[in-house]
Amino acid sequence: MYYVLSKDIIESEIIGYLPERKRGFKPQVPLCEIINCILYKLKSGIQWHLLPVKSLFSTRALHYKTVFGHYRRWCKEGIWKKCWIELLKKYKSSFDLSLVNLDGSHSSCIRGGEEVSYQGRKKRKTTNSLYLTDKQGLVLAMSTPVSGNHNDLFNIEQTFEELTTMLEDATISVDGLFLNADAGFDADSLHQLCHQKNIIANIAPNRRNTTGDNVSSAIDDDLYKERYSIERTNA
Repeated sequence: MYYVLSKDIIESEIIGYLPERKRGFKPQVPLCEIINCILYKLKSGIQWHLLPVKSLFSTRALHYKTVFGHYRRWCKEGIWKKCWIELLKKYKSSFDLSLVNLDGSHSSCIRGGEEVSYQGRKKRKTTNSLYLTDKQGLVLAMSTPVSGNHNDLFNIEQTFEELTTMLEDATISVDGLFLNADAGFDADSLHQLCHQKNIIANIAPNRRNTTGDNVSSAIDDDLYKERYSIERTNA
């Protein structure tokens, strides 16, 4: 049997957030094995119909469509987000919040569902999300994937609010956070958002925005070098 997380971890950290079904058929296999199957799919990135269900269940193997049904229902009920926020609360002492990093990530969308392909160098259709990590590269928050012909600053007001609200819901204060971001985020709108929330924005200057002596510089070059950890997270 393939394990992404141990049975004990899944039961202690995830199962408690799943709602009890009052109607309909109850799962015929342990919930921890269904969770493990979902995590295997998300971890490996394989297609649902390629799930090795016989190796992911100890007794009866569920059909991949049944596993997807559980995953989809829990998504709609907001269970994964609730679980994530509670885990952030529980383990926030393990994060290094001396600085946080902001970046965008594109995920392939081969069948062209929720897609965006604003960059010619990206051959595949993709969806785009923004995410925050701590100094170690541990993910703190990620925005809802969006589609459309846009860059990382698209609808930045709503997206940044979503990210910071997730931290605040997890009792992680954004007041005084030191935020690194690359030149793609050098825009007045984001600087103003950071100022309103008392976040110190350490954003690399985008030379396409200005020229000559008017080019601004990052607040702290040494701390900006720590931004490499979010690239490692993305990889």
